[in-house]
Amino acid sequence: MKKYTLLIIVTLVSCATLWAQQSVSGQVKDADEGFGLPGVTVLEKGTNNGTITDVDGYYTITVAEGAVLTFSFVGYQTPEVAVGNRTNISVNMETDLTELSEIVVIGYGQVQKSDLTGAVASVQAKDFNKGVLTSPQDLLVGRIAGVQVTTNSGAPGSAATIRIRGGSSLSASNDPLIVIDGFPVDNTTISGLSNPLSTINPSDIESFTVLKDASATAIYGARASNGVIIVTTKKGQSGKPKFSVSSRTSVSTPIAYVDVLDGDEYRTLVNGLHEEGFSGINDAALNRLGTENTNWQKEIYQTAISQDVNVNASGAIKDIPFRVSYGYTDQEGILKTTYMKRHSISVNTNPSFFNDQLKVNLNVKETLANTGFGDQGAVGAAVNFDPTQSVYADNTKYGGYFAWTTENLPDGTMDPDGPANTFSSNPVALLKLRNNVADVNRLIGNIQFDYALPFLPGLSANLNLGMDRSNTDGIDDALPGSTWTYRDYTGENGRLLDYDATNSSELLDFYLKYKKDFTDHQLELTGGYSYQHFQREGSTFNRNGDQTQVVEDSRYINENFLISFFGRLNYIFKNKYLLTATLRNDGSSRFTGENRWGLFPALAAGWKISEEGFMSAVPVVSNLKLRLGYGVTGQQDVTSNQYPALPIYRESIGGASYQFGDTFVNTLRPDPYDANIKWEETTTYNVGVDYGFFDDRVYGSVELYKRETRDLINNIPIAAGSNFSNFLITNVGNLENEGVEVTLNVRPVLKPDFTWNIGVNFTHNTNQITKLTKTDDPDYQGVAVGAISGGVGNMIQIHTVGYPANSFYVFQQVYGTDGQPLEGLYVNRTGETGAVTSNELNKYHYYSPAPEVLMGFNSRVAYKQFDFSFSSRLSLNNYVYNNLQSGGVLSGLYTTSGGGYFNNITASAANRGFTNPQYWSDTFVENASFFKMDNISLGYSLDKLFTDAIKLHVSLTVQNAFIITNYDGLDPEVSGGIDNNIYPRPRTFLLGLNLSF
Repeated sequence: MKKYTLLIIVTLVSCATLWAQQSVSGQVKDADEGFGLPGVTVLEKGTNNGTITDVDGYYTITVAEGAVLTFSFVGYQTPEVAVGNRTNISVNMETDLTELSEIVVIGYGQVQKSDLTGAVASVQAKDFNKGVLTSPQDLLVGRIAGVQVTTNSGAPGSAATIRIRGGSSLSASNDPLIVIDGFPVDNTTISGLSNPLSTINPSDIESFTVLKDASATAIYGARASNGVIIVTTKKGQSGKPKFSVSSRTSVSTPIAYVDVLDGDEYRTLVNGLHEEGFSGINDAALNRLGTENTNWQKEIYQTAISQDVNVNASGAIKDIPFRVSYGYTDQEGILKTTYMKRHSISVNTNPSFFNDQLKVNLNVKETLANTGFGDQGAVGAAVNFDPTQSVYADNTKYGGYFAWTTENLPDGTMDPDGPANTFSSNPVALLKLRNNVADVNRLIGNIQFDYALPFLPGLSANLNLGMDRSNTDGIDDALPGSTWTYRDYTGENGRLLDYDATNSSELLDFYLKYKKDFTDHQLELTGGYSYQHFQREGSTFNRNGDQTQVVEDSRYINENFLISFFGRLNYIFKNKYLLTATLRNDGSSRFTGENRWGLFPALAAGWKISEEGFMSAVPVVSNLKLRLGYGVTGQQDVTSNQYPALPIYRESIGGASYQFGDTFVNTLRPDPYDANIKWEETTTYNVGVDYGFFDDRVYGSVELYKRETRDLINNIPIAAGSNFSNFLITNVGNLENEGVEVTLNVRPVLKPDFTWNIGVNFTHNTNQITKLTKTDDPDYQGVAVGAISGGVGNMIQIHTVGYPANSFYVFQQVYGTDGQPLEGLYVNRTGETGAVTSNELNKYHYYSPAPEVLMGFNSRVAYKQFDFSFSSRLSLNNYVYNNLQSGGVLSGLYTTSGGGYFNNITASAANRGFTNPQYWSDTFVENASFFKMDNISLGYSLDKLFTDAIKLHVSLTVQNAFIITNYDGLDPEVSGGIDNNIYPRPRTFLLGLNLSF
């Protein structure tokens, strides 16, 4: 009986155990792209029971009652899911950017994030700013410490000014080098396209990597003084083809209008001045006042509707991964007649051959963009034009639009068909009577071969061949009746202007790489050669409408070459001590003789403190690394002159000719040149600390840097009578930048159905000119820069030793007891007798446009099917010269030129009451600090739409949501610091749909 009893008990226990087990199946997908993830480890927590997902991400596992499943895969977060009573559990895995095993793309290779020794930052696709984007740079706004991106205007496809750790040059380019899939692109703007990067579809971009210090950028040598931005586009994925369709519809509106006087307010002001006997406003002038109340700004702006559609397919056909995408963007500008229409296609395939010994990566991107530029002069004209006049008039000569004319009718009013006044133009006519459009086709492609040489394990050869070619055809015609062409042409036939341009570059990179791991040592050696050729050519044909007068018929062509040899050593000892040494020798065709070649070294070291044994007593620290870097980079990008070291003679135009008998022969005019011009060099010192706490729930970095630029490529004045122009490009001056950058990322919540990420970055950068002349001259005031509207050749900024570049150079305004500025009264800083304004030495250096502090804030919350994100920025003590206010004076209300016409004025300028312009008063240099909410987005995901294979994501986004500032202009974010009626950035509301299957 005991034996039978024991057998029964064992049988019952076994049955209970079997009854407590259950089978669970499901699919694991990438949360962003929606494709199945093969090779994911699915493990019953606390046991060795596990499985791996198949090629499409499916799995099946039998687990005990109450089990918890963990899903792990390199580069992704590791979610845990309680099984409960469920038999089907599918998981969307989020990428984990803080994984130290993440692979980061750098120059001529890639490394693990944990092994970086330089100042390198990376942003992935899922962290990009949402909104209507036509340029890749917009994706970086506010995301990375030390990187400032300022869109130059709100026009579709507008260019952006990018600065990495401030500018290192005065006259040469301050733009960073941009590398797209291993191809360094030319930053020269092509005619008919305000921004060359707008031809790249942002939806095709996988990641940005920003190289900030010289130890990271020196591998690019000659072109890396201002940092490097590496753009990596999306690649094909193995497995069955996956498809994605996205559509975005947006509505854009002006945020605000300049506060100018309306028609009634203007008439009251003008009549009041007339009664006071104000000079210039007489009875004849009053007869020209109209009776309307026209808001010219509302007449030129519109509510813009835009569409953006992208279709892509990725997968593998016969084990050959591929990705193909097509995008169409139709973006209207809020300024009428401005738009951008873009078709783009991208093809990538990356097959492997000979048991993965030969890897091939082919990228081809082609774009056709049609851009309507309109007439952005209408922006300023709408602010200044007389609000008492109507948009239209009964005339036959000016397209039916009101126009100021030089003749009066017997009753004193204007003759609508009289000769046009060419000094002031109807803002609406500027837009409607101008046809300013261009078609641009750009093809950029490269093919890379990476071959693991069989005779020496660890040795590989990489060959990168590429080309980038852009063609543009544009017209800028002024239709008959356009008054602004009359200064240039006789007759009333308008203007015909055609232009074309072609920019091209070809690339050949070849390098060998040797990688070897020993017991405690890891060694990687890279050595190679680079060749790149740039060529630019184009023509302009400008004539009047009936083609009886040719104003310009010109053609240009220029080219330059870069040839380089480079090498790099990466060494790791015991996975704790890191060393990187780089050397690049660059040759530029812009220089000659011994100055043609420049040698640029860099050295960096890293210490993984968290890997030391003594850190085991501090479990809260998950990552702690110290980095030290030093390097020298070069600059040769003299975009204003491709041949600054060569004597160039050009055929003179106009009357500069000699007569030989009955023949006139044009003379040859020499361009200024300096045969000894050489590389501008920037030396950078960098100290960085990478940190992580609580298993990298809190992580980031701190950077301290100093950059010293010597032998600045600069434009200096030369003596009159030298047979050259007034300026010479040569090496004069030194400049210093120093600053601190802090990055902080926090993941307060990290659960399978609830994640929260917070990102903050902080930048403080200062710059100072330390030398400007060949020999020290304490009395030298500096180089005037910063052209402003009003007068001829007026400058508001200056480069001076001991001060930041582009400092404002102004008179110190004196104010009355009521706090209002007193016209023409300034502080006498020299103590000399006479008018203060007649002595330039009474001016003083008053701040600069560069902000003292930049901060970026972003956050993303995902709860079950919902997601919410925002991105914002704070800029402190960036100063802006308000050129619109400085030009608003009472004497400018009526101008007698060309028969006479009225100009409007802002309300604040009218209250100020200046009679004459006071361009150099510091009252117009305003603190333009701001907080800007760049975008706010709310989304909802449907993981199962009709079938398990279809996924839908819906999002609502507002871009340029709000601005908090005390600045008196429309927008405090002004590239260069001079606000002069730029095309305003709109507020955009966006509905997005993304379908994947």
